[in-house]
Amino acid sequence: MLTAVVGTNWGDEGKGRMVDYLTDHYDVVVRYQGGGNAGHTVVNEKGKFALHLLPSGIFRDGVVNILGNGVALDCENLLKEMETLRAAGVIITPENLKVSDRASLLLPWHRELDALEEARLADKKYGSTKQGIAPFYGDKYQKKTVQAGELLHPEHLKEHLADLLEWKNLMLQKIYGAKGYTMDELMAWVNTYCGAIKPYITDTGRFLRNAQKEGKSILFEAQLGALRDLDYGIYPYTTSSNPIAAYAPVGSGYPEAKIEKVVGVVKAYSSCVGEGPFTCEWFGEEAEKLREAGGEYGAKTGRPRRVGPIDIVATRYGIQCQGATDIALTKLDVLSYMDEIPICDQYELNGQVTDDFPFPTLLPDAKPVMKTMPGWKCDISGVRRWEDLPQAARDYVEYVEQAIGCRITYVSVGAEREAIIIR
Repeated sequence: MLTAVVGTNWGDEGKGRMVDYLTDHYDVVVRYQGGGNAGHTVVNEKGKFALHLLPSGIFRDGVVNILGNGVALDCENLLKEMETLRAAGVIITPENLKVSDRASLLLPWHRELDALEEARLADKKYGSTKQGIAPFYGDKYQKKTVQAGELLHPEHLKEHLADLLEWKNLMLQKIYGAKGYTMDELMAWVNTYCGAIKPYITDTGRFLRNAQKEGKSILFEAQLGALRDLDYGIYPYTTSSNPIAAYAPVGSGYPEAKIEKVVGVVKAYSSCVGEGPFTCEWFGEEAEKLREAGGEYGAKTGRPRRVGPIDIVATRYGIQCQGATDIALTKLDVLSYMDEIPICDQYELNGQVTDDFPFPTLLPDAKPVMKTMPGWKCDISGVRRWEDLPQAARDYVEYVEQAIGCRITYVSVGAEREAIIIR
């Protein structure tokens, strides 16, 4: 079985929690895009962890975890993350973590350029986490990055870095007035951080092909969500890669892979980190209550997430982009404090009510068309069977399922691995 676990909204839907749960049934977990700019929160017997680069299968014994060629490989942050997990008793070796030799390296100047450009944009900024993602992918498409496999060929690597350094210093110094880098500084960084990653670098495409030949099951893990996709999201307030499931074969190193199942993760309400149009957004006391109930603060940045009710229009569009076959509805328990459960059912745009998600330029003018359903006003975090949920909670799930047009297979009622209902 080849399965992708993907976000259907603005990210932060609970993908890490679902990957951690599902990996009990998979042999290989692959991160296929993105970098250290988002966090997947996982709660298990070892503690609570915010993963930024490592695949969420790293906690499962016997699971092989892969960082594919589509990932922005930040060796410095990857190494820190590995050390944090090892301190908590997680075993990480080249046997259970493999890095694609075709993944490009995110270098120190990418983070610096990210911060410099956001500062230049001022009030027109895109909401970057300043982890260097946009400059990195810009360089990759200009063919001006270093691939991880080059670390295994030191003389070639040094020559390549020297060429890139000359070009990058022109940009840093002439455009932004920054100091730039010396070759000694760059090589010191590479030797310290990238050198430690070298034992993990391999041809992940070959590994994945062999794994499927041997009948092993593979789980592809996305970062962020469909509405942050570079091509299909709320451009330009997107990430710089493609979180959609269709990209999983390309970004994993296994382009001929045929994804059989796509689990789209949907939060029972809406949340959003960063800038851009967010039609269903709440403000003030109403928002603060929901934010506190859901612990809605960015796993990477700690920033308060923007929140609101579930957005049927955006979610239906995200499901289409992802080609989802199953839905995991997360954080249903968070809504238990509400007397009535709000739903953004449609949009109003230019005086017309619509079920269609608008083109990005039109989104700021869209207004939510709301409806409510009765709340259940009791703690459901201990429920493990569908029939034991209060009727009002089941009605809400069934309404969302009908409205988005995709089967809700999993209902999460807590952050813990076992706090889930299978329908």
